[in-house]
Amino acid sequence: MARLSIHRHFATLQDPRRVRRRCRHRFLDIVIIAICAVIANCDDWQEIEIFARGRLDWFRRFLPLPHGVPSHDTFERIFDRIDPRAFQACFQEWIGALAACVDVRQIAIDGKTLCGSATSKLGPLHLVSAWATEQHLSLAQLTVAEGSNEIPAIPKLLELLDVNGALVSLDAGGCHKAIAQKILDRGGDYVLVVKDNQPKLLAAIQEHMGAAFDGLVDDCSERQTTDQGHGRQELRIYTTCPAPAELQADWPGLKVIGTCYHERTVQGKTSTEMRYFIGSKAVGARYYGKALRHHWRIENCCHWQMDVTFGEDASRIRKRHAAENFALLRRLALSLLQQYPVKRSVKCKRLAACLDPTILEEILRVGTKREKV
Repeated sequence: MARLSIHRHFATLQDPRRVRRRCRHRFLDIVIIAICAVIANCDDWQEIEIFARGRLDWFRRFLPLPHGVPSHDTFERIFDRIDPRAFQACFQEWIGALAACVDVRQIAIDGKTLCGSATSKLGPLHLVSAWATEQHLSLAQLTVAEGSNEIPAIPKLLELLDVNGALVSLDAGGCHKAIAQKILDRGGDYVLVVKDNQPKLLAAIQEHMGAAFDGLVDDCSERQTTDQGHGRQELRIYTTCPAPAELQADWPGLKVIGTCYHERTVQGKTSTEMRYFIGSKAVGARYYGKALRHHWRIENCCHWQMDVTFGEDASRIRKRHAAENFALLRRLALSLLQQYPVKRSVKCKRLAACLDPTILEEILRVGTKREKV
């Protein structure tokens, strides 16, 4: 029963209210209603209240709700007081139960800004997220400290993840020796995009790969792919070589350096780009080409969904903990909706869950069924 799954994973979450005997609504009921409502097409506190009132009889099948549905102000106050770290732990327990049933081979890490969360005193929240690229599961998120950047946040995010045996992929913002070492220490491998923020590394790769293209380096590997659709044609040529000894000595676990030549034609106009990367796994261009393509699923399948389907960029939830916790609600909802085996868009699945409570129950049961596999 889906009810048991939600209760089990969030039962340890502490009620942040001080004088609980005066509270009219049970804490766990508020959390469960919010999870269900965000799955079912609700994107703010007012919509959650309206949905819950419209589905009051359905909720009372598994929640007592002796005083009915809380107001939207109550939802906002409660979620702004919940410790995001504790909420994250419950989120990870549920998602971890799903991930444990599948083989997570690649984890993409990338940052995203909640543009509408800025206040007169604070800038917008910036989150670093981890995404299982093949399973379409949001594994964890961490808020970047105000005035800081992703570099110190990524190692902390890695502490929350089980990366043992997995490939961790990061864009150039995560291309740092300490991050590479952290991934290796956690039992994973890495592929890191290299840009101008690592000028010495970039220059060394360009020089060595230039020699490889001239036929002066042995043991190179090449993989070519073509794609066509949506009015564009794309050619990608991936080339990898064993990393030279001086780079292996300088970068933890480094085994491979490589390039991706990208040629794109749209309406008869062609543009080209050369991208560079490093990897800790001694494999060829086919493997790294697939991994680099899959990395962008965190943008296409997670961040794009957050903005277009869940309206995250347009959200005006500005209270810090409330905004961070609502972001977790969205990612939990997206993960469950992505696992629901019906050939519909995420947007249509949300609408169907709003209109038909039996579909909402089926989406919630996805987690329970996966856990019992």
